[in-house]
Amino acid sequence: MKRWFVTLLQTLFFVVVGAVVYKLVQYGRRLLKQPYLAANTLPDDLESHSTIEAKGLRIAAANLLAGVEKRLLLDGQEKWVLCAGLRNFREPWARDFGFASFGLIELGEFEIVKEALEVFLIYQRPSGQFPVKVHSTSIPDRYLHSLLKREQPIYAPIRPKYITAHNTISLDGNGLLVIAALNYMARSGDEAFAATHWPALKQAVLWMEEHAMAEDGLLHQAAFADWADSIARSGRVLYTNVLYWKALHELAVAAPLYGSGDDETVFTRKAARLKEAINAHFWREDLGYYVTNEMFDNLSSSGNLLAIAWDLTTPEQAHAILDCMDDFDMANPVPTQVVHRAYPDKFIALENRLGGIPNYHTSAAWLWLGAWHIIALSRMERLMEAELLLYRASNVIVRDGAIHEVYAPDGFYLNSFWYTSEAPLTWSAGMMVYAHYVYQRHVKTILKGQSVSENN
Repeated sequence: MKRWFVTLLQTLFFVVVGAVVYKLVQYGRRLLKQPYLAANTLPDDLESHSTIEAKGLRIAAANLLAGVEKRLLLDGQEKWVLCAGLRNFREPWARDFGFASFGLIELGEFEIVKEALEVFLIYQRPSGQFPVKVHSTSIPDRYLHSLLKREQPIYAPIRPKYITAHNTISLDGNGLLVIAALNYMARSGDEAFAATHWPALKQAVLWMEEHAMAEDGLLHQAAFADWADSIARSGRVLYTNVLYWKALHELAVAAPLYGSGDDETVFTRKAARLKEAINAHFWREDLGYYVTNEMFDNLSSSGNLLAIAWDLTTPEQAHAILDCMDDFDMANPVPTQVVHRAYPDKFIALENRLGGIPNYHTSAAWLWLGAWHIIALSRMERLMEAELLLYRASNVIVRDGAIHEVYAPDGFYLNSFWYTSEAPLTWSAGMMVYAHYVYQRHVKTILKGQSVSENN
């Protein structure tokens, strides 16, 4: 080989290495210039609240609002968004916001909900698919900032991401955003928003329908594709189909106000057909609950509790499910555990097993599930049980001074060498706010009924 060619290769090598080193140094400097993460602080007026439940609600509301901030979009607009967290997830996720929006509505934060919905609607594809999330940082970037306890940068415009970290399409975010938008419309009376976005909400559900099985209308999903994304559960999954039913049902309810043509008839028919299919495919009379999917006959909290809270079940089914969950002790010490029996190890994502958190979506507890548990019990007028779960959840929140992402079976937040539970998690914070308000409304209704009965 000629000397000049060797010299050229050596020069190119050192240029490339030098450029990489320069980029790394520049990145390191930018990272270290970021402010340290602020410690979680308690609300100033916390001591003015006398009960554990009231203090838990105050912390939950503060944690929820801590995730609200203005972010720049690709077209130059600025909009309010709700970030999923502050340390690991300082970005809006469709799933997290969809649930958390129920709490924002209870706090009267209609403008925040409206603009956060508009962000996802702006980035909705013509097919109807919403982004899984909108973000401005990569996974390694977020991890390094978290590792060094630095605030994630938020100066770059947020851009949409349509595929999950497991390279799958997520269906539940689409359904949740439709449900959240319809809840906003119903509670705010924002007719202009409804008129503008009704076609987009219909298209979002039509996109979901493309993933339904022709024979029964049930959605069919890939592994690692729903909220329990560390579990390779695929095919017809209860949780995803309950969300799909709720989206169809709420479109049918809203159609007389905002729809056109035969919208009400079409969505009413589809919702009724899907409800029949869910009961036919998932309900197990011998077990007393809806099974997770074809492969797993365990009781998964998410789909079962949502089915009760949203009136998909009969009263007999609802009580049977709640009795089973009580028998399985799924709300102790922290409400509520993900499943009553863990999935086999081979179905749990490798990264979770290597990271020391294989129980992330099995024996661990999540307060957003606890919130739906409280709501389901309240709806079935099992108020003493609901009160107990509300106390347990509030006690954990006050003990830690924040709402954590996920809790181990010992009642403390999940923590390993590689992973620390996000705190606050706005998804669970929003749902705990919502559960407090729903529980109180049911208590008032019962007391009012008793008062009328006594007067008669």
